[in-house]
Amino acid sequence: MALRLYDTLTKEKRDFAPIDPHNVRMYVCGPTVYDFAHIGNARPVIVFDVLFRLLRHLYGADHVKYVRNITDVDDKINDRAARDYPGLPLNEAIRKVTEQTEQQFHDDVDALGCLRPTVEPRATEHIGEMRTIIDRLVEGGFAYVAADHVLFSPAAMNAANGVLPRYGALANRSLDEMIAGARVDVAPYKRDATDFVLWKPSKPGEPSWPSPAGITTQGRPGWHIECSAMSWKHLGETFDIHGGGIDLVFPHHENEVAQSCCAFHTERMAQTWMHNGFLQVEGEKMSKSLGNFVTIRELLETEKFGGRKWEGLELRLAMLRTHYRQPIDWTHQNLEEARQALDSWANKIEGIEAVPPSVNLCEALLDDLNTPRAIAELHRLGRAKDYSGLAAGLKLMGLDLASYRSPLTKAVHSAFEKRDRIDALISERTAARVRKDFKESDRIRDELAAMGIAIKDGKDADGKPVTTWEIAR
Repeated sequence: MALRLYDTLTKEKRDFAPIDPHNVRMYVCGPTVYDFAHIGNARPVIVFDVLFRLLRHLYGADHVKYVRNITDVDDKINDRAARDYPGLPLNEAIRKVTEQTEQQFHDDVDALGCLRPTVEPRATEHIGEMRTIIDRLVEGGFAYVAADHVLFSPAAMNAANGVLPRYGALANRSLDEMIAGARVDVAPYKRDATDFVLWKPSKPGEPSWPSPAGITTQGRPGWHIECSAMSWKHLGETFDIHGGGIDLVFPHHENEVAQSCCAFHTERMAQTWMHNGFLQVEGEKMSKSLGNFVTIRELLETEKFGGRKWEGLELRLAMLRTHYRQPIDWTHQNLEEARQALDSWANKIEGIEAVPPSVNLCEALLDDLNTPRAIAELHRLGRAKDYSGLAAGLKLMGLDLASYRSPLTKAVHSAFEKRDRIDALISERTAARVRKDFKESDRIRDELAAMGIAIKDGKDADGKPVTTWEIAR
C-alpha cells in the first residue's frame, strides 16, 4: 500500500511520490521562541514527528531530511528582551532570551518523545538568503520599494504568464475575497491592500541588518520571507512536504508560496501541503482570559490540569487519539484514557523484542496518518497477546515505553522493589495487634500508606486474622 497524504492545495488525498526517493525533504514551521510553548504548539510537533518516523521507516533514516525552523526575530521577543534584560544592548538581550526559550522548547518536545529534526535553522542566521530572494522578486517585477519598505504584489504575480500558481490558490480565496477580509496594515505607500511586507525599516533600538533592493537604511525582514529563505537554503527551490497548523494556511503559507515560486519561477514550492487542525481545551478555545491556557511545561511539572502531573508520552498518545486534520478537544478524560492504555501496554511489552510492525498498523499510518486507527490496532495486538507486534507498533509511533512510568506504574515497580520491607512491616503490625499495641499498629499502617500501600484486615478460611496489601489508587 502506498503512502497517501491529504494535500491542502488540491483538497484531496494523493499518493505520495517524493521528488527523489533517496532525498525525501520536509519543512515544518517551528516555534517563535519568546516563552514556553503551549499545548497547541505541541500538536504539529507531534504530528510531523510521526510522519518523520514513517518516512524514515519507508525510505531509510539516511534518506529523509526534516527541517523545522526557529523564529528568533519578532516583536514579542524584542519586548521580552527589553523587559528581562534592560541593562543589556538589545541584540545581546535578544540572544539571551532566545537561547533560554529555545532550550525550554527542546526540553519539552524531547519529553513528548519527538525526534530532533535533521536541521533546525534560526531565522537570524539566514538574512543573506532573505535579501537574495527579495532582490530577485524586485528584479522580476513581483515586489517594489516604497518608503524604505519592500512589498510583494499579489496582483503582479497573478498577472504574470508562465508556470506560476495563482495567489490565493492554497487558501482557496480570490484577491477580492482577501481584500474584503484582509487584516493588513493600511499604509499610504502600498499599491494594493493585499500587498505584504518583505522587508521594513527598523525602529530605533530594534535589531537591524543591511537592507536589500538598494535601500540605504538598516532594516529587518517580514515574517513570511523567513521560511522561504530557510526552506530554500536547506531543501532547495522545490521539496516534498510543507507542514504546519491550519492557522498558517493564510496568510503565512500563501505568502511563502508566492515568494518562493516567483523568485525561482516554479509551479510549486512544495509537492504536498499538510496542516493539522485546531486545539481547544475542555470544549472552549484556549485563552489566558478564560484561564484555560496551559503550557507543555505546566502539564509536565505542575498539577494545573486535571489535578496531577502528566508524563510526556501520555500527552503524546492523547494528541494522537484524534486524526491530525480534525479539531481536537484537550480534556482530562482523554489524558486519563491515554494513561490507562500506556499502563496496560507497558506491563505487556516489558522485556519483549520488537519485530517489524504489523501490516494493519502500517496501513493505518499510510492512510494519511490515521493514528486513531493505528491506536485501535495497538489495542488489538495487546488483546491478541502479540506483544512483539505491539512493541513494534509503539516504537514506530514514537511511544517508547522503556522509560515510561505513570504514577500507578511507578508505584507498582516501587512496591515490588520494597516487597520484603512491606511483608516485614505487615508482620510487625500483626504482632502489635496481637499484643494490643494499637498505637504501634497505627504507626506501621501510616508508614505503609506513605509508601503507597493500602492494607486490608480480614480473616482466613480458618477464622484467623490476616492482612493483605495492594497499591493505593
